[in-house]
Amino acid sequence: MTLTRRLWLLGALVPALAMLAALGLAGRFFRYDLERSLDRALLAQGAVESVSLFDGPGQRAHLHMAVSPLLEQVRPFAPRGYLYGPDGTLVVRYPQGLAEEPVRETRFIPGEPGGEPLLVTRVTPEGERWREVRVDVRSPHGENYALRLSASLGQVDGSVGTYYRMAFSVASVLGLALLALQTQQARKLARRLAAITRHLGQLREGDFSRAPVADGERDEIGQLRAVLAEATERLRGARAAQERLIAGAAHELRTPLTLMRTSMDLALRRERTHEELRGSLVDARREVDRLAALAGNLLDLAVAGRGAWDKKRGDLSLVVAQAVEGARAEAERRGLLIRLEAPGPAEASFDSGGLRQAVDNLLSNALKFSPEGGEIHVRLAREGGRYQVRVADAGPGIPGVEREAVFEPFHRVPGTALAPGTGLGLAIVREVAEQHGGRAYVAREPRESGTELVIEVPGALDPERSG
Repeated sequence: MTLTRRLWLLGALVPALAMLAALGLAGRFFRYDLERSLDRALLAQGAVESVSLFDGPGQRAHLHMAVSPLLEQVRPFAPRGYLYGPDGTLVVRYPQGLAEEPVRETRFIPGEPGGEPLLVTRVTPEGERWREVRVDVRSPHGENYALRLSASLGQVDGSVGTYYRMAFSVASVLGLALLALQTQQARKLARRLAAITRHLGQLREGDFSRAPVADGERDEIGQLRAVLAEATERLRGARAAQERLIAGAAHELRTPLTLMRTSMDLALRRERTHEELRGSLVDARREVDRLAALAGNLLDLAVAGRGAWDKKRGDLSLVVAQAVEGARAEAERRGLLIRLEAPGPAEASFDSGGLRQAVDNLLSNALKFSPEGGEIHVRLAREGGRYQVRVADAGPGIPGVEREAVFEPFHRVPGTALAPGTGLGLAIVREVAEQHGGRAYVAREPRESGTELVIEVPGALDPERSG
């Protein structure tokens, strides 16, 4: 079922039918209330007449409504009155000169006074409905009389009929208005959802170049469009990053492969001495090692991007200390000094292998660019609810415009193209930090020389504070 039909059914037809049913039920209650009001009026009139039937001259039976000064005013809706004598014959009636009786019975035998008034509904041969009350009364002379008051239910039927006509007319107008409104809303929602569906079709085909159609509404569909636009932007960025990674990887792979092929072609072109062949194999082995390092770093980057981490609570300071100890041998070989500042345990939830690799990459980057005799400063500090691993060197530094780009795969700062490495170390650092809920960045604090790189990860909650 389409959205338009569903809105017609649930938003217009079902409410209209429910409204009609409610109006019909309300009409029944309305009729019941009017009839009960008529019963109360008849009982009240019967009570008045029954106590004053014989208060006239000579205690002769009479009906007061027949001599009321408001006779003309109440004639259209006043009940008809009938008084029957002890033998059941009609003694008095109101109004006088009545052409015919409202019912077929012309005789009523009085019963014993003191009983409950009798309320009945009678129907004339012409189909008119009358509501009657019968009261038995005893005269001062000890004779039993029967008082019958009869009121037409035509006014009740007329009022209920007027109610139904007005109610159903208003309901019809409201139903049509509701149908028109739901139709308009359904078409509007259908257009908005169709735009989202078309955009999802574009995403399925791999087209991330366009954002969803603008939607100024702030309802759930508008929120869905906003989330979809954000997801599209992220997919566009991910594809661009993937394309850059593939292009960079192809470039990095082509260089060692070209050198290896050139060395082999030269070795095969003519007879070579043992020393010359050995030199060619050494060059090829060096390029193979470079390819192996590149492949390993690409695999590390892929693993970091998937975020398949085994995070456990532990002491972050131990991981940093182990990474520093592992780098000291290389630092001494290069004539460098590594200083560690880690004032006490630092409890956090992390994957020890992934975070150790990120710290190792920061230290490797600092060792690569630090001048001989320089100093590398490693500091573990807590800022708010996060821990920061800061690695500072005394190298040439990173220009301000390159602070974000250095974390892109295969990106090299101008002037460092000949530096060893695959260009993936800092990209892996950023992936590890983000997968831990943190970030990696170049510190912006002013320095006389060198660069300070930072990994920031969330710290474990203090049990006392978290409780």
